[in-house]
Amino acid sequence: MSYQVLARKYRPANFEELEGQEHVRRALVNALEKNRLHHAYLFTGTRGTGKTTIARIFAKCLNCDEGITATPCGVCGSCLEISQGRSVDLIEVDAASRTGVDSTRELLDNVQYMPTRSRFKVYLIDEVHMFSTSSFNALLKTLEEPPEHVKFLLATTDPKKLPVTVLSRCLQFNLKNLAPERVVSYLTTILDKEQIDYEPPALWLLGRAADGSMRDALSLTDQAIAFGDQRILSADVKSMLGAIDQLEIHRIIDALIEHDGAKLLEQIARMGEYAPDYSGLLADILSLLHRVAVAQALPDGIDNSLGDRDEIMAIAGRLDREDVQLFYQIGLIGQRDLALAPDPRTGFEMVLLRMLAFVPNVEHKNITAPEPVMQEANVPGKKSETPAFQRGPDAQSGVQDAARSVGLAGSVAGSSAVKAADSPAIAYSSAALARPPVDQQVNPLPTPPNKQVTAPSADVAGSVTSSPVTTKTPTKTPTKTPTKTTLGVTSVEMAAGSPITHLPLAADYWCEIFLQLRLTGVTQSVASNCELEAVENDVCQLVLGDRHASLWNSTHEGRIVASLSRLYGRSIKLTLRVGPTQAETPAGADLRRRGERQAEAEAAIDADEKLKQLIDSFDGTLERGTIAPRSAS
Repeated sequence: MSYQVLARKYRPANFEELEGQEHVRRALVNALEKNRLHHAYLFTGTRGTGKTTIARIFAKCLNCDEGITATPCGVCGSCLEISQGRSVDLIEVDAASRTGVDSTRELLDNVQYMPTRSRFKVYLIDEVHMFSTSSFNALLKTLEEPPEHVKFLLATTDPKKLPVTVLSRCLQFNLKNLAPERVVSYLTTILDKEQIDYEPPALWLLGRAADGSMRDALSLTDQAIAFGDQRILSADVKSMLGAIDQLEIHRIIDALIEHDGAKLLEQIARMGEYAPDYSGLLADILSLLHRVAVAQALPDGIDNSLGDRDEIMAIAGRLDREDVQLFYQIGLIGQRDLALAPDPRTGFEMVLLRMLAFVPNVEHKNITAPEPVMQEANVPGKKSETPAFQRGPDAQSGVQDAARSVGLAGSVAGSSAVKAADSPAIAYSSAALARPPVDQQVNPLPTPPNKQVTAPSADVAGSVTSSPVTTKTPTKTPTKTPTKTTLGVTSVEMAAGSPITHLPLAADYWCEIFLQLRLTGVTQSVASNCELEAVENDVCQLVLGDRHASLWNSTHEGRIVASLSRLYGRSIKLTLRVGPTQAETPAGADLRRRGERQAEAEAAIDADEKLKQLIDSFDGTLERGTIAPRSAS
């Protein structure tokens, strides 16, 4: 006897053997048991999901010699004829080969005649969407009111191409793609029956490659058995499919997590030896990042489609949520632009290097930073070489030391005098004079009341003039009850015009301090909704409202601590209390400031006499929603 392929050998003969599609099985079984049978059924779904198989099982249920039943016997003459494909009352039609109207009319001419030996004459029309418009028109009347002894079973992979007039005459059942877990489970059962040795990871590769089609999975299994000489091994299946091991994708993600550029490029070079499809590789990375994001949002919702649930959960614990979203967005845009790269590998490498480069607040491995620029500091009576910017005195050491730091920088341009007040209300550290990155510069805002600073001015060439620095101490001592603070900053304008501040670490200055922390992303949003309640022994007590409490985690805490410690040049600690805020938070101050600017803009529009005349002349109306304040220059 000739060999029979697995897809045909293990084709389900009844609903109990059907794998998946429970929603369809339940509806058909109930209809058969209650004898509530429609005259036309439409089964839709992608290839290999069971459309034709379900139609044939349903035909057996209708024509079984034991009567209409949801469990056909499978041994009577009618059941055997249908199983063997020789039933004269089951007319199977391939619509792709009979698209013309003449073929359809010929088919329908026999509808009026009674079945030869069965209970119903069943017309099974496969790929019905291939019918021409004329063929559909010829079918409509018969499809709507067929004789009682006729049932129509239609199957298609593209229901959108069917006219709505056909859809409205049928009961439609949408078959789902089969999950890899179900495919692997079914393959395990079949291979055990066939006594074929296999490795579970190999079955996961086959289940994934089948892309929801059980027929494709069985066909690939047949191929794998032949390829591996009656054994299904992971290495053989990878070679057969030309697939990259999922472990290789995990190693790329590990290199991104560790911010290790050398490891990343080494891994790309290793995969390049197999001449992979780089677009497919990028798609695999995006798929993995999606599963990591699902695991972070809902751990129980992660699928085990590749049998690597534990590895995905481990990555989800090591990778920040913001980084997952950043990597996914970069990869998505990179996949679109991959065709524009000089070659696929170059484009693939650049996408991953872009992921590595745009991770905020990290120090990348294997990347050499440039040495600081050294220049002579012409201090009178002393000659030495000093870095242009260096770690200066502690912020709490007083104005005198800070003034020396400013004086040292000013002496490069010939500064002659520095004046400072006796009270150390506002101190400047030379560490704060380092210019921030361009994308993190903060535009200076108006100086708050009782805080006035005359800072050294800077010319275009970058020299610092000899303008004296003066400070004034607030006359009112801050109380424990926080007060509303204007979001202004005290700044020293450097050569590039970037504002540099160093404020006392106190609750009343929190809004101004926040602007200098250079936070980004969700961390910036969380910190902006915090209130600095108190500071004691360099321990900052933050208060975060209930509305934003769910966003707080150790990652954000670490970034805020690092920024505060960097700003003040010493170790700062944080404690957090969840509850209502009493003072104005940076976010609240920003919202208030925007509201004030909007109100000023609307008042200016209302006071514009020419605009009033224009509106009166043309009987116009003013759309107040279009009014917006001018952007700050």
